[in-house]
Amino acid sequence: MNPNTARFSRALVTALGPRKVVLDAERLHDYSKDESDSGVHLPDLLCLAESTQDVQTALRLSREYRVPVTACGARTGKSGGSIPLHGGLALSLERMNRIKEIAVADLVCVCEPGVVTGELMKAVEQKGLFYPPDPNSLETCTLGGNVAENAGGPRALKYGVTRDYVLGLEVVLVSGEVLRVGHRSIKGVAGYDLTGLMVGSEGTLGVVTEVTLQLLPLPRAVTTALLVFDKLRGAAEAVSAMLAEGILPRTLELLDQAAIGAVDGKAFHFPKGTRAAVILELDGDAEEPLFEQMERAAGVCERFGIRELLVAKDESQRRDLWAARRQVSTALRQIKPFKVSDDIAVPRSRIAEMVERIHEIGRRHDVVVASYGHAGDGNLHANFLYADEAERRRVDVAVREMLEATIAVGGTITGEHGVGLAKRAWLPLEQGPELIELQRRLKRVFDPEGLLNPGKMFRRQS
Repeated sequence: MNPNTARFSRALVTALGPRKVVLDAERLHDYSKDESDSGVHLPDLLCLAESTQDVQTALRLSREYRVPVTACGARTGKSGGSIPLHGGLALSLERMNRIKEIAVADLVCVCEPGVVTGELMKAVEQKGLFYPPDPNSLETCTLGGNVAENAGGPRALKYGVTRDYVLGLEVVLVSGEVLRVGHRSIKGVAGYDLTGLMVGSEGTLGVVTEVTLQLLPLPRAVTTALLVFDKLRGAAEAVSAMLAEGILPRTLELLDQAAIGAVDGKAFHFPKGTRAAVILELDGDAEEPLFEQMERAAGVCERFGIRELLVAKDESQRRDLWAARRQVSTALRQIKPFKVSDDIAVPRSRIAEMVERIHEIGRRHDVVVASYGHAGDGNLHANFLYADEAERRRVDVAVREMLEATIAVGGTITGEHGVGLAKRAWLPLEQGPELIELQRRLKRVFDPEGLLNPGKMFRRQS
């Protein structure tokens, strides 16, 4: 710890008390990484904030002593966004975990950033309401992280992503100034959309301390089915075809053979010999129209080699199927201990083409590939698995080729995980130097000294 940071540490302990400031190296290690395999970077100290005032104090002192700050929550991110790359202060918001209000009449809730996403879902569903964004880690990830990365999930196909539900935010700037942006009403176009700017800014512009979210009425009926295919391309083409026929499910999840093999038998038993599958889920006010849509979907899929359509008989079967889907990412580590998990998104008409290109790139570079994800909105999770540095070098080449192919078909390098540390080298593939510099200038308006989550999104300028 350098002398400046040591002085900052003493000042922070004096201001907040020793219960909220952690210096123990073993505890700090938990805040040195996330789920992205982007390395380990130990913070110099940790602040466990419990209020907006704590965050204000931490940021004011960090600016006074020129100490970098990286905000974090559950650290479930896939892009290295919450890793304290340059040490300094890890500012945890996990203790700020209150649901302050659920307003049924307004279809609005107000939460602190440390609220676990799945816990919010359960709380609003008890009141007959619905919060649609459902990232894979919903049982552990927090709303603050969802806002920082603009998280999506399987239901984004029908309902959209986090940004579509954030009405307003309380944000603390690096100066300690507290801003309230947005509104409580569903509509509002006064001034610049600073709420939209903050969502997805990865903690580089300010620290969110309160979130106002739009809710929806809870759908009364949900029908879930597993569509089994003999060929991956057929499954991918069926996804696009169902949408083209006017069928809009709330999820269309694609799984390839590697993804299925990684989870088969853990929570759900797939039919023997399944080489590709789609999880189709429909929702609405009544069951009968959903079964009609399911029949239409089955008819479309007959043109693409569907082998079986298995409809979940009850909530238990539905839960088991989704439990298997949500385990895919971690289960793949049983094939190889390490992986690069990419979350590209392409136009829906190019889904099948992109899936095939991903696997062809893997074969050409002798890299094990698993592809799955939210194919209904073109968001594919391509996982390149490796065991050692020699394989990692081949993975890096394969990833670059995939990202170049993604851009070539009109896609993006990240659909929902964010740029963070893991994707910052690839941002110039998608965005030109003028656009990147404009964003750098915008960051300097909010954070002149570059103290907030430094080293993320943009590569260091020479």
